[in-house]
Amino acid sequence: MAKPRVTVCLQVDGIFEILMNEAGRDLMLEELQRLSRQSDHIHLDYYEDSDIADATDIMLSAIPYRSDDTVLEHGKILFRPDEWDGEYFPHVLQS
Repeated sequence: MAKPRVTVCLQVDGIFEILMNEAGRDLMLEELQRLSRQSDHIHLDYYEDSDIADATDIMLSAIPYRSDDTVLEHGKILFRPDEWDGEYFPHVLQS
């Protein structure tokens, strides 16, 4: 099986993209399914040093698909139950 490859970038027109191969998709889905009230976030990071790479949940690629893409090398995905947002960030629940 191929190594997971996930690239997060902004296109020149501001469009946000996540590009991934099959192994990257499987890893992303696995990590998203683990999110819970007890484990409420996952880290996405690019590290050149493979020893440090074990410290992240999803290793990112730093190679852009297009020459004018801005590749994001660090990020976080947070699980936010409505109950929490109702208490701490109620403005986000208004539609």
